[in-house]
Amino acid sequence: MAPRLLLALVLWAGCLPCSGSEAPTQSRVWCRAFRYPIAVDCFWTLPPAADSARPASVIATYRLGVAAHGESQPCLRPTPEASSCTIPDVHMFSMVPYLLNITAVHPSGSSSSSFVTFVPEHIIKPDPPEGVHLRPLHGQGLWVQWEPPRSWPFPEIFSLKYWIRYKRHGAARFRQVGPIEATSFTLRAVRPHARYCIQVAAQDLTDYGQPSNWSLPATATAALGQEQGLSRPLPLPATYSKADGT
Repeated sequence: MAPRLLLALVLWAGCLPCSGSEAPTQSRVWCRAFRYPIAVDCFWTLPPAADSARPASVIATYRLGVAAHGESQPCLRPTPEASSCTIPDVHMFSMVPYLLNITAVHPSGSSSSSFVTFVPEHIIKPDPPEGVHLRPLHGQGLWVQWEPPRSWPFPEIFSLKYWIRYKRHGAARFRQVGPIEATSFTLRAVRPHARYCIQVAAQDLTDYGQPSNWSLPATATAALGQEQGLSRPLPLPATYSKADGT
């Protein structure tokens, strides 16, 4: 084999990823305002220490403004081992961003810091609506009702708007309606005697942040036109997590 070709193959093989997933080498930090305006909740994941089996200790602080001379406050953690913290008393509608500093102190004495900046209104993402249930209306469609997420503190003051997506059993795609400012809606574009899967998502009424994840699915358990059929929530997908930053 020609030397140049052999060298190219060696270099190409060296660039291939190893089998299995590689361990993360950098910290990941993110914040989310699902309890706006009471608090902002922040989360982090740290890479494993290369020189010790013991986990690093974490110092979590924040300040309003990115200037180095700003006064830092502790980001409140539920336990010393927790990988999350809370920033209370959010300054509303301020153009001055918050700065979160997560410093990992390793058993060897070395330390590394990760920073994230945010404006609270920009990271609003409510939790999904709850209690979604359906009621077939004889000859008129499906009536859908839900509740705001319990983690959203003041739905009467900081209102939410909603989207509904629904799919007939056996169909390939969801259909979607919204935004809806009420917590109930009648779906009329449905087929009689068909079973539907329905989910609801929420977003701040003034378009700050992003919509929530979709709610737990609910399905009509009786054919349309039979009043006794109500909804039954399906199991939560195993991949769902409040603190996943999505």
